[in-house]
Amino acid sequence: MEINKKIEIGEKYVDTSRLSIGTVSRDVAKRFIKKWHYSHKLSLCQVAYGLFYDIKIPSLFFDTTESKLIGVIVYSQPAGRSTAESLSGSIKINECMELIRLVILDGYGKNIESYFISKSLKRLKKEHPSIKAIISYADGEAGHRGIIYQACGFHYQGNSVLALMPNYSVSLVKPYKWLHSRTVSSTYGSHNVEHLKRKINHTFWRKKESSKHRYVCFLCNKVEKKKILKNLKHPFLPYPKDSHYQDEIEEIVVDNTTENQFFG
Repeated sequence: MEINKKIEIGEKYVDTSRLSIGTVSRDVAKRFIKKWHYSHKLSLCQVAYGLFYDIKIPSLFFDTTESKLIGVIVYSQPAGRSTAESLSGSIKINECMELIRLVILDGYGKNIESYFISKSLKRLKKEHPSIKAIISYADGEAGHRGIIYQACGFHYQGNSVLALMPNYSVSLVKPYKWLHSRTVSSTYGSHNVEHLKRKINHTFWRKKESSKHRYVCFLCNKVEKKKILKNLKHPFLPYPKDSHYQDEIEEIVVDNTTENQFFG
């Protein structure tokens, strides 16, 4: 993936020689992501790189340069133990990583995300040569369809065939304050509607969580890649063009005066 030496910022261009990449600690990555990423959270983190921008500071006698952290990218082994297996029968869990988080401050170029991904993958390949594949997800519910991964030449594997079963977020109040399906499961012990009605004991709302778009790229050599592709579990598909997503909210009525019933 070759990225142009200059990146457009509106009508201006920035020389990418002012950009550099370096390893950052999990603590630095977490604080940056909690402040700037739309999710505001980070759990898994095996490798984190920071994107730095050199700012020239004029002085009376000589100019100095200060590097500002403007972006963070995080890689880790996938949370799901079957993720690598779901990609190919020829890849092990310790040979696969997931691009967990990517965030860059605004105002540094339209194509800077693909530049950062490209440079970080080259560094990851050098520092972790056992890694053969990178998986990343684009959250359709957040309006993302993976344009950045498309620009970087990632392969697309769809967003429905990989979902084993639907997951639902739950809100106990209106205006809605959604609890993610994982939080619902850990808090109430089950996603079963009747079980939730007994536990919550008042009317609540739920919505089906959008399946995430899955993208894959390979860091291995041609021979290893050919073997992985031969045993690929899901085909590569055309890139998605429509990012439209609309919540379908379902009201779960709990009638405390009679036997619990579901009124859809």
